[in-house]
Amino acid sequence: MLDEPARILIAAALCWINFVAIDVFFNLPASGGVCGATAIAQEVEKGGGNLHGGFMLGNIVSSPDASAGTLLAACGVYCAGLPGGLFAALLVYIGNRICYDPGYAGTTGAITATFIVFGMTQIGFAASDFIAGMVIAILTIQGISHVHSSRLIARLWDLRNRLLGVNP
Repeated sequence: MLDEPARILIAAALCWINFVAIDVFFNLPASGGVCGATAIAQEVEKGGGNLHGGFMLGNIVSSPDASAGTLLAACGVYCAGLPGGLFAALLVYIGNRICYDPGYAGTTGAITATFIVFGMTQIGFAASDFIAGMVIAILTIQGISHVHSSRLIARLWDLRNRLLGVNP
């Protein structure tokens, strides 16, 4: 069995992939989908970041997205197992509707995270590893450098568009 620091780093990587992939899939870098997201994106761009990455950062701040869904799902699984994670997904869905969020990234992130976290608990991980891991994953996108994270998100957004044959 892995030591706790190694489990947390693996959990952080899985959480990061889950929430970034879902947010990019649900087009969060395309534009500001909820109130305030465009203003945040414009400030990130003024600070040297990328506008599309800023849109995703703004959408994350303004409404429950897949990062919040992943964190809440991990907390739900920690408290009550699989039903707790699914209940967390319901709460994220309600939060999205309260914010008039037109998408379902947060709810989808909570559902996928519930099954990821629950599945990993079956092979020796603890739900608490994913709580800590998700905090680390969120910090890499939201807390360390908006300039660098917005540029990374923009690269992922461009890759998504090239793979799908979509012009931004």
